[in-house]
Amino acid sequence: MKNLILLIIMFAFVFKINAQETIIFPNQDRRVITTGVPFLLIAPDARAAAMGDMGVATGVDAFSQQWNSSKYVFSEAKSGIGVSYTPYLSKLVNDIFLGNVTYFNRLDEKSAFAVSLKYFSLGDIEFVTDEFSEALIQRPNEFTLDVSYALRLSDQFGMSVAMRYLSSDLKLPGLGGDTTPASTFGVDISGYYQSEEEAYSDFNGRWRAGFAIQNIGPKFKYDEAGQENFQPTNLRLGTGFDFIFDDYNKIAVTAEVTKLLVPTPPVYGYVDTDGDENQDSDEPTIIVEGQDPDVSFLSGMFQSFGDAPDGFSEELKEFTWALGAEYLYQDSFAFRAGYFNESEDKGARKFLALGAGFKANVVNIDLSYLFSASKVQSPLENTLRFSLTFNLGEGEYNEY
Repeated sequence: MKNLILLIIMFAFVFKINAQETIIFPNQDRRVITTGVPFLLIAPDARAAAMGDMGVATGVDAFSQQWNSSKYVFSEAKSGIGVSYTPYLSKLVNDIFLGNVTYFNRLDEKSAFAVSLKYFSLGDIEFVTDEFSEALIQRPNEFTLDVSYALRLSDQFGMSVAMRYLSSDLKLPGLGGDTTPASTFGVDISGYYQSEEEAYSDFNGRWRAGFAIQNIGPKFKYDEAGQENFQPTNLRLGTGFDFIFDDYNKIAVTAEVTKLLVPTPPVYGYVDTDGDENQDSDEPTIIVEGQDPDVSFLSGMFQSFGDAPDGFSEELKEFTWALGAEYLYQDSFAFRAGYFNESEDKGARKFLALGAGFKANVVNIDLSYLFSASKVQSPLENTLRFSLTFNLGEGEYNEY
């Protein structure tokens, strides 16, 4: 009799467990990875933008700080200054923009340093408390201050480390509360390879390759009560080849892949214990597929390579790729084109970019224009970007 009662209790327990149903939150097919300070991922200069937002393995220029600062030890100019301006959401407003100023200097044949300031303005926001108060104009903004040091380890290879201070001032004082800007720091580690010029049957050629791990740094909060945000830590890998036909004509082609080293959002759900298909206070959220994204930034970097709920196929979707080409005539005129692609499930950024460059003495002027190829409209669509570079001591390191 006791065994019969025990058996009935066990059946009732199993039935209770089976009656529970895991409800998965809807609309989780597109697991887009989000981070704090996303403006760090916007291409700040016109040359890189014209070739599909790439720069880790392209030839050195004044704006290499933003992509791969180890390229500076291959600069033929002793030093240089770069200034760039990128309108943002230009179809809607005219006062949101990304600006950048960069200075680099080759200390000697084996080392170089660079400093840069990147500033993102969200324009003027008018805040009115009531009809009797004077309007308060606020200008939310974010900026980074970078310093890098590059060292040439061999004739063809160099590496660099960059340190970054980041400030995000997006709070409106008129709303009360803590108005202190959020701030944090980050580190970039990069390397660049550039071969000697080699003779082929109909042309000379030179190989290029580069890597960069950018925005390595701790998570941060925009305010004390908010959630912690990952920085847009990313891995860039690229390779390219220069077709040198003669002293006047050169074509450089480059390919690049990028992956965010940030945890993939898991598939969330809850156990619907009462069967009403509504999550009650006693029915906590659970992770159905994937891994817990609430980890440190270092753990998140390693976790990002294997935490996608759909496995390896979804991990591949988290890589973006770009192809770019640059034609140079007499090192005085450049025509550029590039294509950038991102998976539909990870942001759906797809665009074609065109650009041109002009050189007069020590001054370079670069322009680029973006055409969206995605159903998701780009905030940079139909935007003309502008860069200006001053190369000082041109040809002082003419090693190639």
